[in-house]
Amino acid sequence: MSATTSITTGRPMDDLPERRSAGRGFDWGQPFVYLVALVVAAVAIGPVLYVFLGGFRTTADLNADPAGLPDPWTLQNWATVLGSQRFWGNVLASVILAVGTTAGVVVVGIMAAFVIARYDFRGRQGLYTLFTAGLMFPLTVAALPLTLLLRTLGLHGSYLGVIIPSIAFALPTTIIILVPFLRAIPDELEEAASIDGTSRIGFFWRILLPLSMPGLVTVGVLAFVASWNGYLLPLLVISTGTLPQDLWPLPLGVTQFSTQYSQDTAAVLAYTSLAMIPALAFFLVAERRIVGGLQGAVKG
Repeated sequence: MSATTSITTGRPMDDLPERRSAGRGFDWGQPFVYLVALVVAAVAIGPVLYVFLGGFRTTADLNADPAGLPDPWTLQNWATVLGSQRFWGNVLASVILAVGTTAGVVVVGIMAAFVIARYDFRGRQGLYTLFTAGLMFPLTVAALPLTLLLRTLGLHGSYLGVIIPSIAFALPTTIIILVPFLRAIPDELEEAASIDGTSRIGFFWRILLPLSMPGLVTVGVLAFVASWNGYLLPLLVISTGTLPQDLWPLPLGVTQFSTQYSQDTAAVLAYTSLAMIPALAFFLVAERRIVGGLQGAVKG
């Protein structure tokens, strides 16, 4: 095999590019990249790990050595939080808000993206640009007019008053991800479906939706995690309404719990850890689908 390779290339095996690249000196660029990645990962994961481990410590242990490991390990804080009726009420509220927001984002987003991507009409590009510009419109700017509008519509202090604005603020990202997916689907598929007697709505349900499923999963996961972790909008809408604190979402529940049990730092850390676990687990399970969906959007 080596003789054949030498005759074919006219060069000895030692001069081949693969051999030369394998014999090059140590590349200092890669360790630097890994070092930066490790630092960024430590900054991102460190606080989460500290909060999680803090839930297994006692408050006295935390006060004596804030940076130490649990000694002894205790489950009392977790049992206290899990036995609290308020915690499960907060979980129920967060589930309602997250599921409602995710369903609305997926349904409204795919319909809007389908029109922008597959229909040819005047002002289509301007409409897409308008959705893109929505990324630069933060919730803090709309806080006062949004509160007044929800009061006028009778939605202030309700879950629906949080879900509808959450869908609206998630639509720009959703449209940006889904439109390239739908544009990348060949027109020949739609033409073939039309020849077979399928209407545009039939093409939407039978062909387009299954093909765009990675993008739908991506926007769904992003909407779920954003709603689960949302704090400002529930604070503006729910905390000033008539709903009891037992039915507030988890981000507000963490604030109330930390205020009520301000002297029990370990229990507050356990409550915070339990509030983070569902969103982290959901995100980690769907991580590959999110990456695949974003890659498909870029390629499209």
